[in-house]
Amino acid sequence: IGICFAQDGDPSLLTVDRIYNTREFSSPGRGQFKWAKDGESYTKLDETQSGQNGKDLVRYDFRTGKRQIVVPAQKMIPAGQSAPLALRDYFFSADEKQLLLFTNTKRVWRRHTRGDYWVLNLTDWKLEQLGGDAKPSTLMFATFSPDGKKVAYVIENNLYVENLADHEITPLTSDGSETIINGTSDWVYEEELGLRNAFRWSPDSKKIAYWQLDAEGVGIFYMINNIDARYPALTPIQYPKVGTTNSACRVGIVSAGGGETVWMKVPGDPRNHYIAWMEWPENSEEVMIQQLNRLQNTNKVMYCDAKSGDTRTVFVDTDECWVEEDSNIKWFEDGKYFSFISERDGWKHVYFVSRDGKDVKLITPGEFDVISVEVINEDSGYLYYIASPDNPTERYLFRTRLDGKGEAERVSPADKSGTHAYQISPNSKLAFHTYSTMDNPPIISMVQLPDHKIIRIVQDNKELRAKVNALKRTPTEFIRVDIGDGVALDGYRIKPYNFDPAKQYPVLFYVYGEPAGQTARNSWGGSTYLWHTMLAQQGYIILNFDNRGTKAPRGRAWRKSIYKQIGILASADQAEVCRIVRKWEYVDSTRIAIWGWSGGGQMSLNAIFRYPKLYNTAMAIAFVSDQLNYDTIYQERFMALPETNADGYKNGSPITFAHQLEGNLLIMNGTADDNCHYQNAEMLMHELITHNKMFTAVPYPMRTHSIRER
Repeated sequence: IGICFAQDGDPSLLTVDRIYNTREFSSPGRGQFKWAKDGESYTKLDETQSGQNGKDLVRYDFRTGKRQIVVPAQKMIPAGQSAPLALRDYFFSADEKQLLLFTNTKRVWRRHTRGDYWVLNLTDWKLEQLGGDAKPSTLMFATFSPDGKKVAYVIENNLYVENLADHEITPLTSDGSETIINGTSDWVYEEELGLRNAFRWSPDSKKIAYWQLDAEGVGIFYMINNIDARYPALTPIQYPKVGTTNSACRVGIVSAGGGETVWMKVPGDPRNHYIAWMEWPENSEEVMIQQLNRLQNTNKVMYCDAKSGDTRTVFVDTDECWVEEDSNIKWFEDGKYFSFISERDGWKHVYFVSRDGKDVKLITPGEFDVISVEVINEDSGYLYYIASPDNPTERYLFRTRLDGKGEAERVSPADKSGTHAYQISPNSKLAFHTYSTMDNPPIISMVQLPDHKIIRIVQDNKELRAKVNALKRTPTEFIRVDIGDGVALDGYRIKPYNFDPAKQYPVLFYVYGEPAGQTARNSWGGSTYLWHTMLAQQGYIILNFDNRGTKAPRGRAWRKSIYKQIGILASADQAEVCRIVRKWEYVDSTRIAIWGWSGGGQMSLNAIFRYPKLYNTAMAIAFVSDQLNYDTIYQERFMALPETNADGYKNGSPITFAHQLEGNLLIMNGTADDNCHYQNAEMLMHELITHNKMFTAVPYPMRTHSIRER
């Protein structure tokens, strides 16, 4: 696809430089904030107004907007230094009389989770660094004890507690190494289960429960750095590929004063089960865990005794395909009930389960999916959740009574179609509300719940909206296409601003298609939307469709139809919609292209390899070419084990059909991609060369999965 350049200075035409380089279309947003425990105010970091460098920590009254500086920037200047600490994040103690300051950070895989921590006493303004003589930027996940007297943290895979009165440091573990990981996680637990901070304080501040992973025997993947020195450097990653050895996982409980760890007696092979979640259930005598088997089709919810380590299973969630952990469990009636999200009736719903597991109540009945639980408030008697029963491409806030009586109420305004997102206060009376559509940047407002009365606008994005509205464009059309056999796919279409139905246009499909996400969403599309709009300005029709198996709120059957056939059913659905599109009178069927990133890169390869007569061009970025190259937790969840689904793995992998390439292919990969390894690109290139297939490849040296470093 040839890209021409817009005339310089024309505000109605987009260029690559305008979208990605000038930040002309960036949104200032409202900045990071944290709700105060009163539920009526919040705090955030603001540029200091004193004329000095640094940021003040400011408290805002939600209703009045009254501003109060809680911590001036000058109070965050360490002794002997002239500048305030540059903060990545901050954390209050439970009584809001102390503050943890996170600074000098470094990235571990996806996020900055390693750095330095300082504690600031808001009574006497004493500022002290934690960690004793620890090396810079080595502390992870520093967390106040509930009573505010201690802080726990991880250093180099060991767990420590520091007493804030005298800064005495007590090691809770001493066996941490490259393979023994205490209080944090390995690569695959972080990537696929979202586990980073892997320890939990007991409510009485006397004990800490923590994960320990033993990565001995896990396969090592080496990334090669050829550009920063004359000789290459190797970066080893413990990366369990499909069908190989996982880390052994267990949970232990140790006194905050040190001593022996009591290991929980969780049944099952620890290398072939996952402890996906763990919390103290509002008491200090036991922890609750969720254990998934390796196939991830059974989730056992267990209570574990803190003294003996004995376990008892109280609830089991099962599925013929897969289940997922619920990371948002809440307890009610002094621990007599807990909430749990399950698809057991064919839809994703919230259930309340009694402590002994014998009483299971459905709280959100109906043929729709609960997309996410926002707040469960026992005082108000309501559960707030996001759903969209009538249109899978949109999102709205609903509430329902905790006793399950009465009808669910839609809280989001009925006259605003699109996507509504919320950050609700602890007392569920107030919320930050973000509203957008695909074509319109977000408006952020403060609202009162449940009447949704707007208190004031926080960010109207007036300048951004004006720039977007000045563009030559047509409104994005959300459409549903029937591909036969009772299957209809949701999608959207962007046409050129000067569209003429009497002409024929080339088509670019944008695809993801994996069960981890949904792309046909009526929410502000950011730079991806602008990129597609730029191409539409130059005469291309942009199309996107969610095939079966994507994470759309269309029920269990929709999402799990792709079990054991990732890449097979999805690419067939995409091919069917492509056949329909090729018959549209205004489409040039000789110029059909497809592109995607990560799972979308894999889908683009499957499209052009498996259906060479339908697609003329494919652009695949940061992809997996052979599903056996991906990690255990993700790929086995949807494909089972390779010894029981060998044909599925083979036929779902693009590399199997690379010899059928006929059209144009562009592949782009970061050589330091720790997620979808550059190995996938090299293996694919080898296969294509073996079959004398020409292609274009653009490697990005030492860039990761996002290809945006350096």
